[in-house]
Amino acid sequence: MKLPYAEPFRIKMVEEIYQSTQEQREEWLKNANYNLFNLRSSHVFIDLLTDSGTGAMSDKQWGALMIGDESYAGSRSFEALQQTVEKITGFPYLLPTHQGRAAENVLFSVMVKEGDIVPGNSHFDTTKGHIEIRKAHAVDCTIDEAFDINDFHPFKGNIDLKKLETVYSSHPKEQIPFCLITITCNSSGGQPVSLENIKAVKELSDRYEIPVLFDSARFAENAYFIKKRETGQQDKTIKEICKELFSYGDGMTMSSKKDGLVNIGGFIALKNREIFEQASNFTIIYEGFITYGGMAGRDMSALASGLDEATEFPYLESRISQVEYLGNKLMEAGIPVQKPIGGHAVFIDALNFLPDIKREEFPAQTLAIELYKEAGIRGVEIGTLLADRDPKTRENRYPKLELLRLAIPRRTYTNNHMDYVATAVINVFERRDDIVKGFKIKREPEILRHFTVQLDKA
Repeated sequence: MKLPYAEPFRIKMVEEIYQSTQEQREEWLKNANYNLFNLRSSHVFIDLLTDSGTGAMSDKQWGALMIGDESYAGSRSFEALQQTVEKITGFPYLLPTHQGRAAENVLFSVMVKEGDIVPGNSHFDTTKGHIEIRKAHAVDCTIDEAFDINDFHPFKGNIDLKKLETVYSSHPKEQIPFCLITITCNSSGGQPVSLENIKAVKELSDRYEIPVLFDSARFAENAYFIKKRETGQQDKTIKEICKELFSYGDGMTMSSKKDGLVNIGGFIALKNREIFEQASNFTIIYEGFITYGGMAGRDMSALASGLDEATEFPYLESRISQVEYLGNKLMEAGIPVQKPIGGHAVFIDALNFLPDIKREEFPAQTLAIELYKEAGIRGVEIGTLLADRDPKTRENRYPKLELLRLAIPRRTYTNNHMDYVATAVINVFERRDDIVKGFKIKREPEILRHFTVQLDKA
């Protein structure tokens, strides 16, 4: 008899979580202005708001934390991180930051100016925010298959080369600071980009003399999918795939709170010495000295260990298999989800789930609220709220996909928790015909509104 799969780790510490009543949750939602970001964590039973900084560190990482070097300049912890990043990516120049959006802020301060065009594959919220706050424009060149939830294309994060070349050929190269490849592509459902596509994007970009950068928060998960799905990659290690992947780029930003397996941190890694030196000045202004940025030495030590662990196949198989486990449960029940299941989250299609809710009443946010009311599960809307308003017209932007993301923290929950989540989603699905009204905005900021928006029942 074949032995069943078992996780390649055992649990050393647990944290108690509180299971509330539906009456309590309805009151808490009202007090939070129906924005799940405003809920206290103690009011959440299973927290799938994000996989960013919410995972569990390993014993090796905790050991590394204890021997961190807190020297202001030139610490051993920085040396360990720099060596690990160069080993995995090949990029020799490193600038630590306190998280991914800080890396974007520093690098874009050098490279993005008013009127610029930044093509890529479905830029995520903070990335688009950092582009648009500089009065530049993010252009989505993702393949069309990404927007059909029932298409099992193995690499829905791919960039459409024809769309990209249209951008390149219709603007002077001085107006296009770089092409940004997000791996995996969060906005299209945690979908990977193929090595073949990355290489082709680099070849096209070189012809137009446009640099290629990576938004690399989930690069290890992307490498796992390349190994599992792409012809000719099965016998390569994850680290070998990562090294080749990054060889087709000129630099990267990283939110280390994802595939770095830490609770805080980020970095910029580059090939170009001149851009590194310019970015160093902004690092000092916004973050700290260039050998610690916004990070403590202990956190850099834990990150160096985490990057090494995250680029090993057994860890990735365990992590991504759990996401797939939840996704398969929902698909078996007829729940409309983005297919195939992505690397870090299950994305539910709110337009098909709640067809009676108008787009202007935020179907994905409505579904997120119903799931929290049902079982104390917190997800996040990846839809019209997150898409924000057009900077010029101030009208709502309606994305092609209106999704509820259930992001799975790394090494945090068991499959019993996934069974609980699946049952709760199915319960909401069975009463979906009774959900006919969504929400309206009471108050919102000018940009990145989904974090702090205040809502009321429509």
